[in-house]
Order: sequence, then structure tokens, then C-alpha cells
Amino acid sequence: MGEQKRKIVIVDDVKFHLLSLKESMKKHYDIYPAQTVDELFDILNSTKPELILLDINMPEKNGFEILDSLKSLDLYADIPVMFMTSNMNKDAVIKGMRAGAVGFIQKPYTEANLKDRIEEVLNPVYQAKKMPIILAVDDSLSTLKDINTLLSSDYKVCTLPKPENLKELLRTLVPDLFLLDCNMPVLSGFDLIPIIRNIHEHTETPIIFLTSEGTMDNVYIALNNGACDFLVKPIDEQILRTKLAQHLKDYMTLRQVRLCK
Repeated sequence: MGEQKRKIVIVDDVKFHLLSLKESMKKHYDIYPAQTVDELFDILNSTKPELILLDINMPEKNGFEILDSLKSLDLYADIPVMFMTSNMNKDAVIKGMRAGAVGFIQKPYTEANLKDRIEEVLNPVYQAKKMPIILAVDDSLSTLKDINTLLSSDYKVCTLPKPENLKELLRTLVPDLFLLDCNMPVLSGFDLIPIIRNIHEHTETPIIFLTSEGTMDNVYIALNNGACDFLVKPIDEQILRTKLAQHLKDYMTLRQVRLCK
């Protein structure tokens, strides 16, 4: 017996699109086509797919409303949903990602492009690599230890006690977010901002200042020079986690927009 194919539900109100997708993807996956919301839930009542490909422009409910319905039901809430759309725009991507979509694929797409996007979602190795990387730069070893303790369950935390080594480190590490202290020997957090922003991969990577010196002047300088937020020590775990989640979500959404163009 060959390897069992993974199950994918494709939801699109245009029958031609459904048949075309099924034909192109059937050699890779078990495809379950649904032309209506009712057909989608009929399929879900009898089988649990690894992924749902969902058109946004549906006549009864749009894709966002269907996703809300899926996420509100415990039976289906954990099924990954990827949107398919011909009208890709930043607002739609932000709305979809915040609602719980795992990604977007823009129509028209090639078979190879679609398969690559599907594999990104279904491949466990890829999912493991998606754990966001947080780089904390602080000359206080106790602060770095606290940050690692607080965040290591959800993020890959890297720490750097010597800010002068940042440029060299960024040759081998690509963080998804920076946590910077303000006042450090040799280079301050303010000095690190242009170093980060002058690297192509980090022109928009979130930079959050985490410092005990939360003066208005420091806040203004940080935000005016490219930081996205400013938190004051001692570290409040809930506030830190909330800020990280929101800024990472927005950043990953912007990256998703670029991937779809």
C-alpha cells in the first residue's frame, strides 16, 4: 500500500475552479470539494481534513464569516484554514490572519505554487521552524535570564549581553523581533536601531525597548527612530506577552502580504 494522502477540503462557489483544483491536486492529496457552506459542513461531519482551502468571495457567507463559524466550534477550531482570493490587499490579509487563517494564496496560481503553500502548512518541520525568534540585547545577565524564562515556552529566545557584537550575530541569525535595553556600555539601544534597519531583512522587523529609564525623551527618541514600542522594567509578563504577540502578528501579516504579491 502507498502512503496515505492527506485530506484537503476546497471551498469555492465556482464549480469550474473546484474541478480544476481537484484535478491538479488529486495526485498529491485526497481532495474534498465543497461549493456551498452546507456542503463544507457535510464533509466535516464525516471526515476531518488536515487543511481547508477557502475562497473569500462566497455568495451565502464570505470567507471571513465562514472562518468565524469554524473557529467558534470546538470540533473544527483546530483545522488550519488558508484563504484563496483574487483580490489581495493588506487589509484583507490582516483581517484574515487576525481571525485565525494560516495563510493566503492569490489567484491565479500555478500548481507548483499552490502545492508549495499547502506544504508550508502541512509539513511539521516547517511548522517547527515557524517558532518566532526573539533577540534580547541587554547588558544585564539577570534580565536576559528572566526574558528567557518568561518566553522560551513560546518563542526561540536568543540573548546578547554585548551590544557591540550585534552586527556580527545578525550575519547568522534572523530574528523576528528585537528587545533592546536603552543604556548599555559601548552601544546604546538607540545606537543599535540604525545597525538593525540598515540590514535588508530588518527594515520592518519589530523593535521593542525594554528599559528601566522610561522617560518621555527616551520614548520619543526610540519611537522616532524606528522602534515600535517601549516597555518599562520591571518586566510585567502579561504586558510583555501581549505586546510581543500583537507586534509579531502584524509583522508576520506584512510578510504574508509580500509573499502573495
